[in-house]
Amino acid sequence: MVDDPRAARTRALLRAALLAECTGRSLDEVSVAALVRRAGVGRATFYLHYQDLRSLAVDACAQVVTDAVEALHAWRGVPDPSSAPAALVQFFEEVGAHAQLYRALLAPSSGGPLGARLRHELSERSASERRLAGAPEPELVGAAVAGAFTGVLADWLGGVILGAPDEVANRSWRLLLAMHRVPLG
Repeated sequence: MVDDPRAARTRALLRAALLAECTGRSLDEVSVAALVRRAGVGRATFYLHYQDLRSLAVDACAQVVTDAVEALHAWRGVPDPSSAPAALVQFFEEVGAHAQLYRALLAPSSGGPLGARLRHELSERSASERRLAGAPEPELVGAAVAGAFTGVLADWLGGVILGAPDEVANRSWRLLLAMHRVPLG
C-alpha cells in the first residue's frame, strides 16, 4: 500500500511537534491541544492518524530502534574496544536530549513498547551478523546483546546507570564486545 503524501506529511508534523513538546517535560505533561497547535493541524486530524498521544509517541520514537541497531553495527573490520563507534555516541546524545519521552516508552529495565521492539530487532540483527561471520550460538548471543543493550539504555534514561552519553556509549560498547568474545564451546 502506497502512503498518501499528505498523510505522511501530517504524521511527520505531528511527530516533530511531539518531540518539541517533550523537550524538557514528560509525555504525561503534553496535551493534544498543545500538540495540534504546534503542528498546525486540527484536533480531528490528530485523531484521524493516532488513537492517543502514546500511539503517536511510539510512532515518533520508532526511529530510535533503527538508529540503535545501526549505531551498534556502524563499524567495519576489527572493532576497537577502546572507543565506541561515533554513531553509537551520537545515538546516546540524541536519545539523551529527549530522555523523558524515551524513558516513558522504554520503561525501567527495558519494558514498554519501544523496549520490546528494540530487543527484537537488535537480537535479529546481532544473530544475523554472527551467522554471516560463522560465529557460534548466534541466537543466544544475539538475545544476550539485545537484552543487555536495551536494559542499559533504559536504566541510563531512568537514572540507574550514571554517566554522560559518550561515557555510557563507550562502557556499553566494551560490554557488548566482551559478550561477543566469551567462549561458548
